[in-house]
Amino acid sequence: MFEKVLIANRGEVALRIHRACREMGIRTVAVHSEADANAMHVRLADEAVCIGPARSGESYLNKQAIISAALITGADAIHPGFGFLSENADFAEMVELHGITFIGPTAEQMRLLGDKITARKAAIEAGLPITPGSTALESVEHAKEWANKIGYPVIIKAKDGGGGKGMKVAYSDDDIGEAYTMAKAEAKAAFPSDVVYMEKYLQHPRHIEMQVIADKFGNVVHLGERDCSIQRNHQKVIEECPSPALNQSQRKEIGDIVCNAIKKIGYTNAGTLEFMYEDGRFYFLEMNTRLQVEHPITEAISGIDIVREQIRIASGAALGFTQEDIHFNGHAIECRINAEDPETFAPCPGKITEWHAPGGLGIRVDSEIYSGYSIPPYYDSMIAKLIVHAKTRNAALMRLRRALEEFIIMGVKTTIPLHEDIISQNEFIDGQYNIHWLTEYMNKRNK
Repeated sequence: MFEKVLIANRGEVALRIHRACREMGIRTVAVHSEADANAMHVRLADEAVCIGPARSGESYLNKQAIISAALITGADAIHPGFGFLSENADFAEMVELHGITFIGPTAEQMRLLGDKITARKAAIEAGLPITPGSTALESVEHAKEWANKIGYPVIIKAKDGGGGKGMKVAYSDDDIGEAYTMAKAEAKAAFPSDVVYMEKYLQHPRHIEMQVIADKFGNVVHLGERDCSIQRNHQKVIEECPSPALNQSQRKEIGDIVCNAIKKIGYTNAGTLEFMYEDGRFYFLEMNTRLQVEHPITEAISGIDIVREQIRIASGAALGFTQEDIHFNGHAIECRINAEDPETFAPCPGKITEWHAPGGLGIRVDSEIYSGYSIPPYYDSMIAKLIVHAKTRNAALMRLRRALEEFIIMGVKTTIPLHEDIISQNEFIDGQYNIHWLTEYMNKRNK
């Protein structure tokens, strides 16, 4: 087992990793920007190293600075968390070349599955169901050819995309030129490559994802599905598991498909396969080769500490359980709390003057925030995750309503009122929503 792990991230995920390490008797190294000198994970870690100025490009995305910090402190391994360098194959490769273990899949696996075009090919070979799609698009005319072959509507996506960027929908030939041009422009601005491809655009799907864990000995388990359909601009807002849209036979079907695919691909460590689900059919979207923001709801119903398992597998240990050992218990829901205006969604960095997290049975809050902490303006606006767990979905909803009422954050605006509004809507209460529901609801509400 590792003696010292460097946490190459910030915010609540850095604290989450620190907690798992401490429970395993592993010392931690926190790296931080100048803006995060007073962050909670920095205060709690055994050692802390400043790796650069506030801007991510000069700190949390600075590969050399992070590896130098690991070498100086004698860290055995690096956990990248999510975001930043967590899916950067070059970084994973650099870490291993310096004799340090990267807690995650191999660089080769990340390259295969991080490129959406090669990932689609690998998915087909592994037996995953996919939406009809194209090769890399070379021109507007090429895009039109593929669109007519697939059938409108279609969505043009950046090969290296994520977070809703580099994605444009086209409903006819008239839309293709603009969609192609805008998707390429966004891709060029946000990602290493401006290569785009095309998929059939599903009209009213749900976003279903499957959590998997695989060791280096060929053992694979899935930890059930998460429904992440409550989204705004392709950004997840609320997640729950199990999905209210699936029955037991559908759940078993996709679980078996996913585990077989992961074995064929030879993937190791934790990962998540994302699907669109419409009219009883699953369509593979992409695989995230890292820890997910929403992993706590899976931990709640499965009883498995996913971060702990990531560390164990990276150290060379085998999974200590089989699929038959996994029993799902109850229902869990997560709300992502952001420091944003709940109406305009403008970021609201600033000083927290009062902080009171809800508590009680089945309540978990993952956050680095404390009273007096100043939220820096340089990073993602998510400041907390509220996770509730109960025996039934209805009980979880009641618990969530109570917890949101109890959650006090003063000094900055937050999205708590938005969450309270969403969970009071009949469509959400009944589980009758898809990936477009939140956008459509807010458009109606704001008229």
